[in-house]
Amino acid sequence: MNVLIKSATILDDKSDFHNQTQDILVENGFITQIAKSLKNPHKYPVIEFKNLHISCGWFDSSVSFGEPGYEERETIENGLHVAAASGFTDIALNANTNPVIDSHSDIAYVKSKASNSATNLHPIGALTKGSKAIDLAELFDMKSAGSIAFGDYKKPIKNPNLLKIALQYASCFDGLVHSFPSESRIASNGVMNENTTSTRLGLKGIPAIAEELQIARDLFLLDYTEGKLHIPTISTAKSVELIREAKTKGLDISCSVAIHNLLFTDESLSDFDTSFKVNPPLRTKADIEALIQGVKDGTIDMVTSDHNPIDIEHKKIEFDYAKNGSIGLESAFGALNTLFTTKKAVQILTKGRQRFGLKDHTIKIGSSAQLSLFNPSETYVFENKHIISKSKNAIFLGSKLKGTVYGIIANNTTSILL
Repeated sequence: MNVLIKSATILDDKSDFHNQTQDILVENGFITQIAKSLKNPHKYPVIEFKNLHISCGWFDSSVSFGEPGYEERETIENGLHVAAASGFTDIALNANTNPVIDSHSDIAYVKSKASNSATNLHPIGALTKGSKAIDLAELFDMKSAGSIAFGDYKKPIKNPNLLKIALQYASCFDGLVHSFPSESRIASNGVMNENTTSTRLGLKGIPAIAEELQIARDLFLLDYTEGKLHIPTISTAKSVELIREAKTKGLDISCSVAIHNLLFTDESLSDFDTSFKVNPPLRTKADIEALIQGVKDGTIDMVTSDHNPIDIEHKKIEFDYAKNGSIGLESAFGALNTLFTTKKAVQILTKGRQRFGLKDHTIKIGSSAQLSLFNPSETYVFENKHIISKSKNAIFLGSKLKGTVYGIIANNTTSILL
């Protein structure tokens, strides 16, 4: 793949060309020239857009599609197209499929389905067989097949001994264990944050302590085992405090937060709109403030879209029975760029690879072209026309966002939304 990128403002603080507007020549998938003005003697295709900005490719640490088993929600092929159009060169795929991705062959299957895509698919294998939290899955076999981590998506590990063994075993091969932060006996059948809003609406609540107790337990187990733990999608102020304290003690801990938990409170549920039914639930303004501070100071390692397509039959029903989840890839950049500066938003979107054992990139001559292309200044209201996922359960519908994505260049391929 050969292409000439014209007048692109480079945002990469590891690059000598950071904050400069340059032409970039990509030949056979590698950056061969960067200069203020480049000629095009070979008549390569030219990429030239309004207010074009470029950064190293973005990474999302929590993405769900559906295939195999739930292709009505999303296929791998279209899901990766969505990811590329949303600016992501790498996504970590959750194991919430049918059957659950819990074996060497399952990992090999989903990787093979993504072999010709511009976006790299990195599977997260299930931590337990069938994600039933009874027996450990074949972690090392999945690692050998290409799994980058192990976790039961949105399912807490009730048995502390099982998590202890998982942390000890995975440490033998530098495996990263996920533990979803929810004490299920306290969360029980709750459908939203336990607060005055849940009382007013007459909906069963999930108290913040359900998350915090689980995190506290997991951190004790991590300290004991000296393992490697990732806590996905925290949502409370106390959770940030617990993880910040654990990091000061030197524990090998990381965590993420979903973008929507940085922007919406539980008051968004006043109209019983199931688009806002997510797990963990939307919390309070005080929680949001603590989460944003955690992102800024590095306590929270990465922000994820937590993209989770749900078909209309399981979303457009009575609130209590609707499934949790929202798609988020298409709105990820626009939402983050609304909340943070563009420089910070790009830093957030390019973080996380090293934690999952993936290679970081930089924009320099001789490096592989793994690039995200975008316009950070365009504002718009997010509508159905902006959704290219099969499922349309978008929490950001009707929200004003800032920043649009042109596409990506990665894996010796261009995927540009014209």
